[in-house]
Amino acid sequence: MNSDDLGSFLRIAETMSLSAASRVTGTPKSSLSRALFRLEREIGAKLFERGAHALRLTEAGRILLIHARRVMDDLNEATAALDGVTGQPRGVLKISAATTFAIGLVAPMLPHFLRDYPDLRVHLEAENRIVDLAKEDVDVAIRIGAMPDSDLIASKLGRIELWPCASPAHLSERGTPQTPQDLADHELLGWTDQPSIWRFKDSAGCEHRIPVAVRSVIPEPAVLQVVLESGGGVGRLPAFSANPSLEKRRLVRLLPDYEAETVEVHAVYAAHRSLSSKVRVFIDALRAHMTG
Repeated sequence: MNSDDLGSFLRIAETMSLSAASRVTGTPKSSLSRALFRLEREIGAKLFERGAHALRLTEAGRILLIHARRVMDDLNEATAALDGVTGQPRGVLKISAATTFAIGLVAPMLPHFLRDYPDLRVHLEAENRIVDLAKEDVDVAIRIGAMPDSDLIASKLGRIELWPCASPAHLSERGTPQTPQDLADHELLGWTDQPSIWRFKDSAGCEHRIPVAVRSVIPEPAVLQVVLESGGGVGRLPAFSANPSLEKRRLVRLLPDYEAETVEVHAVYAAHRSLSSKVRVFIDALRAHMTG
């Protein structure tokens, strides 16, 4: 029984849809169909029944699913252990990150990383949702902010400053804030509509906590950046994202004499991938990129 076909069966069974499995894996739907056909021909039984809105596992499919999960977990652990022994990362490394952080943190370090590890191939998913690493077969995900309790292993990569920014045109019209309290005189744009506090620390070490009532909510920092450049108001951007716009004078960093708030960045991965050399070398390379 082919392990690739078995992996395709698992993805289909977990999503109960060929189309959804195709999106999750990046595999053409026709390839998944052929893998399923080969398995059913080898077993001699149908594995799925087609329902009105989704697939349903047959009795043979339910039995195979139990054993397929065990086989694929064992295979993944064996591959991870062998990589640890040989020290040669190889295969496909599947990475998930929110769009802004995929663009600003991961993408810039990939060319050098892939030159260092020629036997590795990267599949980078840039999307703004929390992926289920086990269900979607993702090796490592980049997460921002405090980490909730979970069965995942989190490796801290560093911290990112959040800089308040606005366009020169907006500041010409509304004035440039000199203190955190002056932000109340501006249109504030945020990532969430939940009540939040923007924190600043002055040169004496005193913290200033500014309650923020945002007028507009723009969860994606890359989109927020465009709105700010167009004069939409004041918003906070990750430092790496704001820098190019500051250099081109499309944006101005506000309150530069105050220490900006920071958020933690973690790489998270499932426990059974903890020995994988491809995950380890990627985390080390991304951490070095961030600190460098």
